[in-house]
Amino acid sequence: MVSMKRLNGMDAMLLYSETPNLHTHTLKVAIINAAEFDGEFTFDLFRRTIARRLHLLDPLRYRLIDIPWRLHHPMWLEDCPVDLDYHLRQVHVPSPGGRRELDEVIGRIASTPLDRSRPLWEFHFAEGMADDRFALIGKVHHTLADGVASANLLARLMDLADGTHDERDEYATCAAPGRSELLRVAMRDHAAHVAALPALTRDAVRGVTKLRRRSRQRTDPPGLAKMFHTPPTFLNHVVSPGRTFATASVPLTEVKQTAKHLGVTFNDIVLATAAGGLRELLLRYDGRADRPLMASVPVSTDLSPDRVTGNEIGGLSVSLPVQIDDPLERVRLTSLATTRAKEDYELLGPKLQGQLMEYLPPPLTPTLLRWQSQRSKHNPLMNVAVSSVPGPRRRGHIGGAPVSEIYSIGVLSAGSAFNMTVWSYVDQVDISILSDDKTFDDIHEATDAMMHAFDEIRSAAGLPASTTVESAMAPAPAAR
Repeated sequence: MVSMKRLNGMDAMLLYSETPNLHTHTLKVAIINAAEFDGEFTFDLFRRTIARRLHLLDPLRYRLIDIPWRLHHPMWLEDCPVDLDYHLRQVHVPSPGGRRELDEVIGRIASTPLDRSRPLWEFHFAEGMADDRFALIGKVHHTLADGVASANLLARLMDLADGTHDERDEYATCAAPGRSELLRVAMRDHAAHVAALPALTRDAVRGVTKLRRRSRQRTDPPGLAKMFHTPPTFLNHVVSPGRTFATASVPLTEVKQTAKHLGVTFNDIVLATAAGGLRELLLRYDGRADRPLMASVPVSTDLSPDRVTGNEIGGLSVSLPVQIDDPLERVRLTSLATTRAKEDYELLGPKLQGQLMEYLPPPLTPTLLRWQSQRSKHNPLMNVAVSSVPGPRRRGHIGGAPVSEIYSIGVLSAGSAFNMTVWSYVDQVDISILSDDKTFDDIHEATDAMMHAFDEIRSAAGLPASTTVESAMAPAPAAR
């Protein structure tokens, strides 16, 4: 029996938006500390682990099926055979094998698109690192999984602290469907979309009406960015195909302590740190930071711990007060902006954005987005993307070896060459920054700036300076 399922609107949008210069795969990087492993951690051991867990990693067995004449969004063919000789690869990290050298390798891996004729993922096994460490670099198309689904998928790959696991050597596979079946299913799904359109239209009108009414009631304080009025910056230009990548880690307790001390949320501190770091970078590269930036902040609409595939997300548009010199005032304005963005998001309807994308025209949308990607020097909706994903709370193992750090990053958008993703893991916060190869002299300037901004907030709040994460790789400061 053929097992298929339609890409939802957000899945399809992420597929259609992929162009030669805008790749829409995500990265998931697990650092293995083999110094604490009783045995030898090898590529063959990792390969056996993946092979015996494939039955649990459903999205890794999906293959994209196009609909004849693009009459509907593509479908996933489930339970496809997987060629591990293709999907699992070895890569060497140059000496001395630290954070900087690994980040450069990850940037190169991120610079090439995935092959759509195969299941949309690769794992690169990075050897040659210092201190008996290894890196498992997963490149997974965003169409397959959002941040929450990726976190759940990673948990299935890892042995968590309770030691439970489910391994087997075989999994079911199925054959590709015929053209007539694809067309029949496409017509059935179109009929369902047509039937749902009147209710969706009513929901959209109701949401826009509530949002406009609330906007008239509010008096926005000065210092907040406005939609469709994002300022031009060095971060905003036609994005190049090459990618650069940088990472850093801070203790989770210090982020939580800072948030509690200032009476704001964890995410407020993440966004205020981003604002402070971006201010430093803007002053260095543009010589000015006099207007707030707009950040696109994804929000999950399905937090189920069992979901391992699909994109169930909406988005907040959050003002980042980069024009403010006082760190505590930046925190205050960020918290206010986040609260308002959340209110607008709820008034409009958390699932409305994804539901509307169901109606994107497959023959036209990819062409329009490709045209935009090659010409867009400025994005009126956003300057940067900032994400925060709660990762596993328990220490994980892969092939029996402990995972000491986990880094995750999303995609770059047209006219925006900056994405920062924060992934919390056990007792640390692992920060990743992605850009293209035309933006920074050294991408680690960005992680340095984030660390400076976090220390600024703690200092202004009367808290001690942030410390390093002992279990993580040594920091990689920017070259001067």
